[in-house]
Amino acid sequence: MTEVLPNDARLTLRAQFDGLPPDQHGQRWNDLWSQNITPWDRETPSPALIDTLKDKSQILGSPFRQDLAKPNDPHPPPRKRVLVPGCGKGYDVLLFSSHGYDAFGLDISPLAIERANVVLKDPSLASAYPSSLNGRGEIKFLVADFFADDFLAEIGGGDFDVIYDYTFLCALPPSIRPAWAKRMSQLLSPTGHLICLEFPLGKEPKMGGPAHGLTAELFEQLLDHPGREVNYNSGGYVCEDRSLEKSEDALEKIDRWKAERTHEAGMGQDHVSIWRHLRR
Repeated sequence: MTEVLPNDARLTLRAQFDGLPPDQHGQRWNDLWSQNITPWDRETPSPALIDTLKDKSQILGSPFRQDLAKPNDPHPPPRKRVLVPGCGKGYDVLLFSSHGYDAFGLDISPLAIERANVVLKDPSLASAYPSSLNGRGEIKFLVADFFADDFLAEIGGGDFDVIYDYTFLCALPPSIRPAWAKRMSQLLSPTGHLICLEFPLGKEPKMGGPAHGLTAELFEQLLDHPGREVNYNSGGYVCEDRSLEKSEDALEKIDRWKAERTHEAGMGQDHVSIWRHLRR
């Protein structure tokens, strides 16, 4: 199985969260930022996301809300809105903005968001994240709980056109996974897309985490029935249940591929999947 982090970093992370109640995880993440124990911080957007935005425009469409375009209006329609939960220092948020999206990054750690705003003020930002022909979208970082509604008032509500998950689901305790799926379904606009960079796929779930080992089947079971509990076998792998029709609020997978480029920790294993609201 793939070693998703160096052994000492993996053990350090796991030790920080072993036996810790989920409602205390936010403070622990902030503690890790304060101690500069951040092995997940790669200082750059994921190459897999860079390639997705370049190669999957036929699925994701324009960064503008073309459905709101007005005839003969010289001004472009509103930009699509992207949400990146667990954004850390915000590299992926900056990438989405450079492609023309209004991009919002959330993190439960105040220190992570403080550092994201430092990156945002870096004079080299324009060259590191060159703007596309669509111009640069708005960027906003917020200290917020993804599962609470407080932050929505600050950014004009929910209904995001794109939500991006990378190293977010795998950082959550397994007991919270159904709530993750429910929240994704709630926040995604009726025509929006959820992009999941599935990581880590090469780690046995029973090894614990974070980062907790994930599987393609786990994503399907969670998003077929958002909010419903899932069962696991003795090895920690999800038990597949195809006995029920997908829920009305299900997200369906419309594409999935193996990432040709990604961060070193996921090379040879990472896959990207794109999901949308179920269409009957």
